[in-house]
Amino acid sequence: MQWPAIEPIVTRWSQGQPPSAEQWQRLIQHELADSDRAAAWQLSSDNVRSRLSQRAQWLLQLRQAQPAFPIALDFAALTPLLWQLWLPLCRWLIDAQQAQGRPLIQGILGGQGTGKTTLTQSLQLVLAQLGRRAVCLSLDDLYLTYAERRRLRAADPRLIWRGPPGTHDIQLGIRTLTQLNQPDTGQTIAIPRFDKSLHQGEGDRAAPELVSPVDFVLFEGWFVGLQPIDPAHFELPPDPICTPAEVQFALDMNQQLHNYLPLWQLLDRLIVLYPQDYRLCQRWRQQAEQAMQAAGKSGMSAAAVEAFVTYFWRALHPELFVTPLLQRADSVDLVIEIGPDHAPCAVYIPKSR
Repeated sequence: MQWPAIEPIVTRWSQGQPPSAEQWQRLIQHELADSDRAAAWQLSSDNVRSRLSQRAQWLLQLRQAQPAFPIALDFAALTPLLWQLWLPLCRWLIDAQQAQGRPLIQGILGGQGTGKTTLTQSLQLVLAQLGRRAVCLSLDDLYLTYAERRRLRAADPRLIWRGPPGTHDIQLGIRTLTQLNQPDTGQTIAIPRFDKSLHQGEGDRAAPELVSPVDFVLFEGWFVGLQPIDPAHFELPPDPICTPAEVQFALDMNQQLHNYLPLWQLLDRLIVLYPQDYRLCQRWRQQAEQAMQAAGKSGMSAAAVEAFVTYFWRALHPELFVTPLLQRADSVDLVIEIGPDHAPCAVYIPKSR
């Protein structure tokens, strides 16, 4: 059963009109029809009514509060996303945090255009409405300073863009997550921030954000949680890793990942935002640049976008580093597949596949 079949029921419920007995059956059928999604949200025939009632109550709270979500849609248009992803995901996070009794450090892995920033900022807003405190942290916030990256590029000219393994201050990330994970009562914690507009777009550290202890840390990035792989995988690498120099670059980036393992060890859980086809990231980045140019802002040409995205595929190719994670319940806790229209089209726990 697709969303349009239950949209009127959910919409009226969010306006204070509970479903009838027949509508309840339709809702329950919709929620339990997809066994993978039901397992991910821990829904069963025994608890589905209470879980959906709570979800509807939260939706009503949000409708009344009207928080400023970082997406150009009105509340009615956001309702499917709230009902089918953001609200059950918040319940999933709250259950995990309560079970461990301390701040939850949630890693979120996703390539370009998968919606990492939108998801983390939206979850932060929803959790705030539910009385929970969350802070968003990006892998980008851990970049080395402008001066440090200039020195790094002089030593290794292959690092033409910020972003690959080796361009981050890993110890800064470890210190930040450790403080957030074990806060002292009343302690103020400095969250690093990075301003990409400085130095003609090269970017540099900005003033940190000072926060009080939080319940959740939403830590996102394009290779958050990725593990080094056997170098033998590069003997017959996928496109666009073609030349000996490109193979060596991929090998070196793989080796750099070892340095990030102490940072990943601080994650309590990992979510993967997974495009149905990793090549969609190229299309999404092109669309984003075209939208910027249409709005009168500067943006990269189509050729520049292709070179930019390809560069990161050569560093850590999705087929080598991300796809294998989808079958590893020991490394990933939740997978959210993203369709060509940017909408989530499947949710599952790796072990359920």
